[in-house]
Amino acid sequence: LFLADRNILANQAFNAFSAFPEDALVRIAPDEIRKKKKVPKNGSLFFTIFQTFLSGPDGGAVSDGGAVSDGSEPVDPAAPTPGPYFGEYPPDFFDFIVIDECHRGGANDESTWRGILEYFAPAVQLGLTATPKRRDNVDTYAYFGEPVYIYSLREGINDGFLTPFKVRQIATTLDEYVYTPDDTLVEGEIETGRRYEEKDFNQIIEIREREAYRVRLFMDQIDQREKTLVFCATQAHAAAVRDLVNQMKTCADPGYCQRVTANDGALGDQHLRDFQDNEKTIPTILTTSQKLSTGVDARNIRNIVLMRTVNSIIEFKQIIGRGTRLHDGKNYFTIYDFVKAHHHFSDPEWDGEPLEPEPKAGRKPVERPDLVEPQDGKAEYRPRQKVRVKLADGKERTIQHMMCTSFWHPDGTPMSAQQFMEMLFGRLPEFFGSEEELRTIWSAPDTRRRLLDGLAEKGFGREQLAEMQRIIDAEKSDVFDVLAHVAYALAPLTREARADFARVHIHGHFEEKQRAFLDFVLQHYVQVGVEELDQEKLKPLLLLQYHDSLQDALADLGRPEDIGRIFAGFQRYLYQTAVA
Repeated sequence: LFLADRNILANQAFNAFSAFPEDALVRIAPDEIRKKKKVPKNGSLFFTIFQTFLSGPDGGAVSDGGAVSDGSEPVDPAAPTPGPYFGEYPPDFFDFIVIDECHRGGANDESTWRGILEYFAPAVQLGLTATPKRRDNVDTYAYFGEPVYIYSLREGINDGFLTPFKVRQIATTLDEYVYTPDDTLVEGEIETGRRYEEKDFNQIIEIREREAYRVRLFMDQIDQREKTLVFCATQAHAAAVRDLVNQMKTCADPGYCQRVTANDGALGDQHLRDFQDNEKTIPTILTTSQKLSTGVDARNIRNIVLMRTVNSIIEFKQIIGRGTRLHDGKNYFTIYDFVKAHHHFSDPEWDGEPLEPEPKAGRKPVERPDLVEPQDGKAEYRPRQKVRVKLADGKERTIQHMMCTSFWHPDGTPMSAQQFMEMLFGRLPEFFGSEEELRTIWSAPDTRRRLLDGLAEKGFGREQLAEMQRIIDAEKSDVFDVLAHVAYALAPLTREARADFARVHIHGHFEEKQRAFLDFVLQHYVQVGVEELDQEKLKPLLLLQYHDSLQDALADLGRPEDIGRIFAGFQRYLYQTAVA
């Protein structure tokens, strides 16, 4: 028996055992049990969730098919469940039971789920967890005992099973909000003077313009062809973000972005299976709230976007784990962090040793201001109405942001850009001994070409250098800036900034018609890249500028050898130290 607490995990395990004969595998589902009036027993490998086993012939208190209790969102394990289905199996029916994510309730002393494990006591029971924090799982360790096998995060990294990642930390001028009378209160009651913080947004207050700005930010940053997970505050927030993504996407397919939450049921599960299928490109982006934070194996995820707070270090590690899976052609992944979740990396528990169990304090009753006590004595829940605000005209255009990129080892320790590059591509060959020597080599087309050819022979070809540009967010910079940043930690400049500086020198060293041609060359350099400065590009550029008439070019610019000297000679102004 493979026993989990979420359908998504049970289904994933069921599919992972597909190499076994079809008649050996049984997916225990309440609908099938009700249809056949009995639990399935004809098989060898059984897969189900606690909630199904605890439901009964009358539908029970927990059902596989409901919006809240489909095993993807938290449920109340203490809810009464008359006539549980697991009791229809003899206690010794299963020889071996695997409990996935065993830290979540199955071994909890106060959980009715624990009754299932005790009922099947004759079986060997194996608990699996990737979150072995004993302080948080005292009951788990008390029930199962000490782990019989431990494979640590660090071992997984050293064995090459996990990818490093970079974090784009994003802050905006609407990370906090105080209501002002020029804004429109669309719905709810605003608390005058209150400063709404990140934890409040999309829980008790909603500002659509703020969410649209954030979605536009990450959509402009990512490669929209890459698979991406977006974690949202609530299921409603996930739906809103899905709609915004589909409005802003460049892809024509209407199924580009889908929501996968508890309320999406079987359709959401199908979207997830399509997303996990590496042969399929649609859906490309999934939005979720809680459902996909743990246990989901989608190896080709290249981006994780955090649009909700992550308060637990355990949940943060699980979310990061969605991206660290290896896949062909995937060297790293990127986290877009709007909520300062990266602060969890400084938590000493990030990859610390499991802590010794601490005594579990008694639970204190939680006060619920939303619960009112009617006269019949039964508590009644009145959900608080969410506040919706529309920003005043023009305010949306004043929203600003700041981004910062950092690089991280899979174990959560920070890395320099140079260390990150070396981990992915190896150490740069020592073809230049200093920053000044690199500038000199790069300033002339012939020596630059020899350097690029030498780098390509050592595994740093055009694709690798372009990827390095993307990693340090320098797509609008020269390849020189990538090499100088990795080797000497120089801040990259854009090609446009280099061209502007070069034009100042060109004005004082060249004649009017020569300046016009060199300005044309610089425009192509800014738009395309340093390859436009190769010596073999000179003739195509002349033909393009002079409408296929080399005679006109010679008449304006001089003899061929003079034109060659002009073309090669001006390039040193692009890379002079004074540019910085």
